[in-house]
Amino acid sequence: MNETTKTDSVATRVRNRVALERIYRARMQDVWELWTTKEGIESWWGPGGFAVSVRKIDVRPGGELLYAMTAIAPPQIEFMKKAGMPLTQECRITYVEIVTLRKLAYVHLADFIPGVAPYDVATVVELEPVIGGVRMTLTFDAMHDDEWTQRAVMGWNSELDKADALIAARTVGRRS
Repeated sequence: MNETTKTDSVATRVRNRVALERIYRARMQDVWELWTTKEGIESWWGPGGFAVSVRKIDVRPGGELLYAMTAIAPPQIEFMKKAGMPLTQECRITYVEIVTLRKLAYVHLADFIPGVAPYDVATVVELEPVIGGVRMTLTFDAMHDDEWTQRAVMGWNSELDKADALIAARTVGRRS
């Protein structure tokens, strides 16, 4: 449930946050590179049935990640067409905080939802060393309604499953 708070008699809507967590048997550097390099992002971003192409990446506060996400599988193509959305979405992320190997905070412009005014979705990725690997916690703002929040959760879980498989494949045979 969303809450409304008053500050200096101005009502401000506070969105809920969603947190997802994964533990990887990997090095911090390996997980960090998946989030901060063109090759890393292109290797796993985008839910199943979508491909991502990074146009620009500048990982620093105020820097941007510009990428295109394209539906490539028939069910996703059909969904996008039925929703009145283009098959390729041009996306923009603006980084707000970077702590190398530990934290990425950024704002993603949600400007792709038919009939909904564009709005920002704040996201934080935190990496923490744990015995034998890395704990990654992804926290993001809920979307404008429950249906789109559920879609975002399903999308992130799909993307993180791709990252899980990629990390597992890269670390097979590597000693921790």
